[in-house]
Amino acid sequence: MDGRVSKCQQIRKSCCIASDYSVTLTRTPSAAASAQAAPPPASRKRKRNAPSALPLPPKPIARASGSSPDPRPSVPHRSLRGPPPGRQRAAFSREPEGGEGRGLRLGRAGMTSGGGGGKGREGAAAAAATAGGAAAILLRYLREQNRPHSAQDAFGNLQREHGLGKTAVVKALEQLTQQGKIKEKVYGKQKIYFPDQDHFPSASDSELKVLDNEISDLSCKVQTLQQNCCLMESELKELKGSMTTPEMVKEIEELKKDCANYTEKLERIKSAANHVTPEEKEKVYNEKKLYCREWRRRKRMATELLDAILEGYPKSKKQFFEEVGIETDEDFHVTLPPI
Repeated sequence: MDGRVSKCQQIRKSCCIASDYSVTLTRTPSAAASAQAAPPPASRKRKRNAPSALPLPPKPIARASGSSPDPRPSVPHRSLRGPPPGRQRAAFSREPEGGEGRGLRLGRAGMTSGGGGGKGREGAAAAAATAGGAAAILLRYLREQNRPHSAQDAFGNLQREHGLGKTAVVKALEQLTQQGKIKEKVYGKQKIYFPDQDHFPSASDSELKVLDNEISDLSCKVQTLQQNCCLMESELKELKGSMTTPEMVKEIEELKKDCANYTEKLERIKSAANHVTPEEKEKVYNEKKLYCREWRRRKRMATELLDAILEGYPKSKKQFFEEVGIETDEDFHVTLPPI
């Protein structure tokens, strides 16, 4: 009986030790102090990038002599939550909290890299260099052309050669306008840009007259060349529609063969002994007139009958002829002979 009582006491002691051990693992003295000083966790909003505080391993629990050893193996305390992937490692420093335990504080030194500012400055410098290059290209182009351009015109003319974008062209034109190198005129919603004429030398009256004469001479030459081009185009069209030399040679040979056949047939007719009398000839002509007249009358009657049927027929005339099986003179390219 005494042995059973001592065994029950040992079991009670081991259960109490196990409960104390689990409570100590979940809540350390430092965590208890921070829980009393800070508001409850539900009311706090944890920052997205700042990791949660990591508890320190619990202190070993002093066990009474004579108690049974803990059957669970001792495992070193280790944080299951590592640093988030893709982020830089942060420096942690241990500082005492409230004098009871120790906590971890996140250092700000390791969160930012020293190369970010340099990259930003390099990108800004590259963008400024690109804008300056576009402005120089546009200024040179406008001075060479020396005529008004819109932003769309300049973009369309310089896109293939220099690869400038529409936004870069607009910004470069506005930059040149602010610098006073080009002028801007607003017509409704459209803006027109042209180079400042003060940068060009002024021409005298004699030079202007010479330029006007050159313009008139060149205009006359252009008109003459345009007329010549029209004549040559019409001649080329006629030549394309006409037969070539080999085709003409082949056509001539075929015509010669036809003439020889017709000549031979005429000779056979002339050499025939059984000539037709005038009475027989007149009879044949009269029969021809009769048959042709009957042909016209019957064709007119059939046409009127078919038109009356087609007035109430839901389909087309061609479909009706195909269903009934009617064949017309036009299908066989037959025309009525003249009387």
